[in-house]
Amino acid sequence: MKTGFYGLTIATALLGACSDTGARYTPIVDGTPSASFQSDLGACQSLARSQRQYDQETAGGAVLGAGAGALLGSADDDGTALGGAVAGGLAGGVAGLNNSAERRKAIVIECLRGRGHRVVG
Repeated sequence: MKTGFYGLTIATALLGACSDTGARYTPIVDGTPSASFQSDLGACQSLARSQRQYDQETAGGAVLGAGAGALLGSADDDGTALGGAVAGGLAGGVAGLNNSAERRKAIVIECLRGRGHRVVG
């Protein structure tokens, strides 16, 4: 039982560490940034940060990963379904967070473009 608790604690810490990913992105600008670039960047990063990180897609990935991990763990001779569920849930959650980070990065880029900055990536 302690193994499951420690695994869940580690998984929660790792997912929490990724909570601001994507919103801190500073894109490459073609040419010299204008005087308003830094204030616009801060506003766009704030907009991206305000988007929900733990959405249904992330939760669904974690649940599917936990289910698959539990099945694989119980099929093993050791019967470590809990360990498999924790590992699978972590993997599924991280995949969902990666997608959320990419969406936040895209928000920063599009927001800056909308404010007239020549963002190339």
